[in-house]
Amino acid sequence: MEASKRHQNMNGCHGFEHTERVIGLCRVLGERLGADMSVLIPAAILHDVGRGEEAHAEKGAEKTRHILTEHGVPSDKIARIVEAVRVHSFSGGLEAASLEAQILSDADKLDAMGAVGVYRAAQYSGEHDRPIERYVGHFHEKLLTLKGLLYTDMAKKMAENRHSFMESYLEEFMKELKAEA
Repeated sequence: MEASKRHQNMNGCHGFEHTERVIGLCRVLGERLGADMSVLIPAAILHDVGRGEEAHAEKGAEKTRHILTEHGVPSDKIARIVEAVRVHSFSGGLEAASLEAQILSDADKLDAMGAVGVYRAAQYSGEHDRPIERYVGHFHEKLLTLKGLLYTDMAKKMAENRHSFMESYLEEFMKELKAEA
């Protein structure tokens, strides 16, 4: 945990509080789906250590390899953890092959959806000085597409309410912007 905290802000849309939620989602999904938790949880803890750099998942995978090597983790475990970190990102567009990589990808996407997703989108817009139009655009360009990018049936089920919430929120938000509500 400390290695992850050293590489991330504590707060913010991609801060350690996001990592803690991803870890929690990975625990729930991983235990139910029979994942190798000795791969999944370290991957969840370290998945955003490359944040702030271009191609953050690729950079994060390199940092993860270094961190795990320093901690004496066996090389076969390192390879599986690094691969999950490398392919987890929406923006990376890579395919997750292992169950653990799929769960990490799903957990990261689930945290970008629903009420928490709305909160994080607003945080991101504030952090990057985005106007309202770009905030709304982010929903259409990314957040509302996430449901269709999930791997596991369990995550897809969890995404249903989160997706519906975002649609309702966006509908109300647009009405209020137009002074209709």
